[in-house]
Amino acid sequence: MSGATAAGAAVPRDLATFDHEELVVRRGRRSGLLTLVAVHSTMRGPALGGCRMWTYADARLAVRDVLRLSGAMTLKAAVAGLPMGGGKGVIALRPGEALDPERRRAALLDFGETVGSVGGRYLTAEDVGTGEADMAVIAEATDHVTGLSGGSGDPSPWTALGTQAAMQAACARVFGDASLMGRRVAILGLGRVGGHLARLLAAAGADLVVADLDPAKEALAHELGARWAEPRTAFEAEVDVLAPCALGGLLDDTTVRGLRCRAIVGPANNQLADEGVADLLAARDILFAPDFVVSAGGIVNIAGELEPEGYAATRAEPAVRGIGDTLGRLLDQAGAEGTTPLAAAMALAHERLAEPAA
Repeated sequence: MSGATAAGAAVPRDLATFDHEELVVRRGRRSGLLTLVAVHSTMRGPALGGCRMWTYADARLAVRDVLRLSGAMTLKAAVAGLPMGGGKGVIALRPGEALDPERRRAALLDFGETVGSVGGRYLTAEDVGTGEADMAVIAEATDHVTGLSGGSGDPSPWTALGTQAAMQAACARVFGDASLMGRRVAILGLGRVGGHLARLLAAAGADLVVADLDPAKEALAHELGARWAEPRTAFEAEVDVLAPCALGGLLDDTTVRGLRCRAIVGPANNQLADEGVADLLAARDILFAPDFVVSAGGIVNIAGELEPEGYAATRAEPAVRGIGDTLGRLLDQAGAEGTTPLAAAMALAHERLAEPAA
């Protein structure tokens, strides 16, 4: 573990459970905000993960988030067969804090210096709370930035495309037909990924129920002819597929009791409160597509920047659509072994991590 740990930024009490390669927590010299980088694994290549700008009640929660998310990125990259590992970055805002343009730029430059401090073992990209323009600012302080204009760009449409492919694979398993025409889908969260996914599913003929904490997003529902609902109503709607597209931890021992869907296929990271929830879903005959499989479209696209010939969208698209094939194989394996799709995906990830990519 390296870096200056700011006051109040605690690491896990039981260091035996700390399986990350590196955690850096720094107080930005320009902005005064905490900037964090967690490198979970570089066994298969440099750690890739987005920069999340989010509000945390205290620094411990920011540390917990960056550790949790970076671990999920390792699984995501391994299952996708990419020559990279898992990492994550966080710019931690204080409760009630809003950044003016000058201080936002300062925070991004501070974060860029934190990224640079790990010497290329972590590559950053956009995530919740940051966008392509922010990556350009970070790139002023470090070379270890992906998703810039002229490269792979905004990963959100690709994450949505991979989610659609995974949803088709799940529908093929549950309903015997991969078509999304007429399928009832509830989308929770209409941010950049959720909004793109809603457009893709509407174009495919799905019958949508959509929800977001931001009431302004209701305009997209009207545009697409979707039904707007409160988040809890959408979560418990009687639908074919539930697509969590916002923050994680939504599915726990209590909330799964209210589900009335046949499958859960969404790009939100860390959807399960703990791995045991996968067994509860299986017991209710609800197919859970592991989120780190479903949401890999963004990093599959970004990985094209590391290819010797450079990035090309024409190569990225079939690779992203291949997420559906990956999920299909995992569902086959889970069925044959009498286990959950989550267990099958975890086994594949650990198998690949045991044999680092060349």
